[in-house]
Amino acid sequence: MTTKDELQQVEEDLARLRAENQDLRNQVRDFGATDQVEISAVISQADEQEELITQLERRRDTLLQRLQQEGVT
Repeated sequence: MTTKDELQQVEEDLARLRAENQDLRNQVRDFGATDQVEISAVISQADEQEELITQLERRRDTLLQRLQQEGVT
């Protein structure tokens, strides 16, 4: 897999995770104050996804730097 291909995959993963994370956060707003255990679980899951997003953003930045060093844009 080339660096460019890997970058594209990371970008796709980021887009998917961001959409999923937004859906989870929207679910929390829709729950109201009815089920605190479920709300807590969804918030925890969204927080874990946020950490994955941060890791993928770091990976994307690394790949972009590698492409710049290779002279590929």
